[in-house]
Amino acid sequence: MSITALSREQESGAFGESLRRYRSARRMSQLHLALACDVSARHLSFLESGRAKPSRDMVLKLAGGMLLPLSARNTLLQSAGFAAVFPASPLDSEALIPFRAILDDMIARHAPNPALLVDRYWNILDTNATARALLGAMQPESGESNVIRMLTDNPNAPQLFANYSDVLAEITARMQLEALEAGDDPVLEALLADLHAASAQHPPADTDAVRRPLMPLILNVPGIQLSFLTTIAHFGTSQDVTIRDLRLELLFPADDQTREAMVALAASIQT
Repeated sequence: MSITALSREQESGAFGESLRRYRSARRMSQLHLALACDVSARHLSFLESGRAKPSRDMVLKLAGGMLLPLSARNTLLQSAGFAAVFPASPLDSEALIPFRAILDDMIARHAPNPALLVDRYWNILDTNATARALLGAMQPESGESNVIRMLTDNPNAPQLFANYSDVLAEITARMQLEALEAGDDPVLEALLADLHAASAQHPPADTDAVRRPLMPLILNVPGIQLSFLTTIAHFGTSQDVTIRDLRLELLFPADDQTREAMVALAASIQT
């Protein structure tokens, strides 16, 4: 067998395995995916087994049928021997300067309330001053900058959050959806496993309690409880992987006490 033929065979096998993993993660049968993409189930079977090699357009069609995020579409293309088509520009790159200016403005305008920018894996990329002050209590000596790890690995987290079990349940549900969207993503699966382990140790106190329209995030800080409602902004119209993976979390005071405390905290930081 020639080197070229061997290379094509390896690419077909790598693509077939990747396609199978993503499809299984999506809980889709071969028939379901074939119908969604308007291709024959027989051809799809041949692609997964490596008996057929996909075109670039076919890879993109299958990725679209599985509703994969842009980063996963790039991975699937590369497994088939094609170049990635969706850029992943660094956040500080020249290409993203206009978008970065918008982000900076949104974060600054949210003051004195906390705002933080995170990536797909909830690594903190940027914050405003009040968010940094509040996060200081959550960060262990290692300087952890991943929100999920702060919740699950910090032994002080159950004391820092007055409704710790509810916070775990809420973010676990959110992460389950994100892991399902991502398909086969071992990083998200590892973070989700940590959340499940923490939730098993701190289950909700009363599963039959009346549900509130909005669940607050309640922080215990010296001398006061701070209560926030959160909203998360996504930027879903971009064709850039970096932008599509960003989440901008904005915290809003849920009561007058917290609102006044944020104004005072911002003033103390400025002085």
